[in-house]
Amino acid sequence: MAVVDIPGSKSITARALFLAAAADGVTTLVRPLRSDDTEGFAEGLTRLGYRVGRTPHAWQIDGRPQGPAATDADVYCRDGATTARFLPTLAAAGHGTYRFDASPQMRRRPLLPLTRALRDLGVDLRHEEAEGHHPLRIDAAGVEGGDVMLDAGQSSQYLTALLLLGPLTRKGLRIHVTDLVSAPYVEITLAMMRTFGVSVRREGEVFVVPPGGYRATTYAIEPDASTASYFFAAAAVTGREVTVPGLGTGALQGDLGFVDVLRRMGARVEVGSGGTTVAGTGELRGLTVNMRDISDTMPTLAAIAPFASGPVRIEDVANTRVKECDRLDACAENLRRLGVGVRTGADWIEIHPGADPVPGAEIKTYGDHRIVMSFAVTGLRAPGGVSFDDPGCVRKTFPAFHETFAAWAGPLG
Repeated sequence: MAVVDIPGSKSITARALFLAAAADGVTTLVRPLRSDDTEGFAEGLTRLGYRVGRTPHAWQIDGRPQGPAATDADVYCRDGATTARFLPTLAAAGHGTYRFDASPQMRRRPLLPLTRALRDLGVDLRHEEAEGHHPLRIDAAGVEGGDVMLDAGQSSQYLTALLLLGPLTRKGLRIHVTDLVSAPYVEITLAMMRTFGVSVRREGEVFVVPPGGYRATTYAIEPDASTASYFFAAAAVTGREVTVPGLGTGALQGDLGFVDVLRRMGARVEVGSGGTTVAGTGELRGLTVNMRDISDTMPTLAAIAPFASGPVRIEDVANTRVKECDRLDACAENLRRLGVGVRTGADWIEIHPGADPVPGAEIKTYGDHRIVMSFAVTGLRAPGGVSFDDPGCVRKTFPAFHETFAAWAGPLG
């Protein structure tokens, strides 16, 4: 049995950084993820005037309930969607002029449902080039609060941003939500807000967020469940066993539900209080699965589908088309490069195993960390492995992925 130490959750680290910055007092984050995305978030906070102290295993943030200390700042969000969506929302609660820009990849990703909601709340926000995309400028004067409508059909991050903002408004928020995707990520947000002293009430599709601010605390970051999916999938396709400690019963992240998909396919899965173990059984059945709530693990399943005994159909994942790349098309293109039969639709992909993978295929990454990490699993069973046109894009969430995966995969081979 191999035990793999997975880095901290990107989603939880980003939320924790926002909450710590907004809280009254000094917050310590234990074992935060250190990656391009989270370093970019921390750098953004520093540019806004927050003090962020970093040691190898903990970060300390001096909270400012009144908003950024800087009254004029330029923030570069790199490739980080949470940075690009959460930091402008945090800045809106302050007083000053704040400009935000991002990488070409992030500039292409949509922002309009969130910025429209902020404008509806009275925030003076302008998109400086393409409407609904970075770069943008906010002339902040605090947020009064009240009722607001939000279309969350493209990303649950829009709702998370408004939920996090709610306690910083003068009157609180009543967020009327339509078409929510990736709902488990919202549950992460609500649970973390409770830890920082705020309870959100839900009335059907309306989220009621009280004013009053957050309390500083010490917060431990759990391992990243999306990252763990690659190691769980690798165990399932190689017939070996792997344990990820610190990610078990009580975990906040919905993406741990990926192990239930592996269980349906024939793997043995044990989720305990101290961690999760997945063991391959030599059987990997085809299936049809709705992955709306765990769509970040869609590429992981697509990447192991060629080794199933029957077709694998993944449904209700339209939102994966507006991630770092169009992940549905990226998975389909790479599976075809491997000689695998694939069909796609607006919100689904169907993979037909049969022929052995093409030896030595090069995976087109589209600059997307999840495409690289998913198809690294395929490489364990593909003759001659696989190569990548941009292997380094894993720095976004797991800079040491290739070294960690190679060290772990050696005894699994």
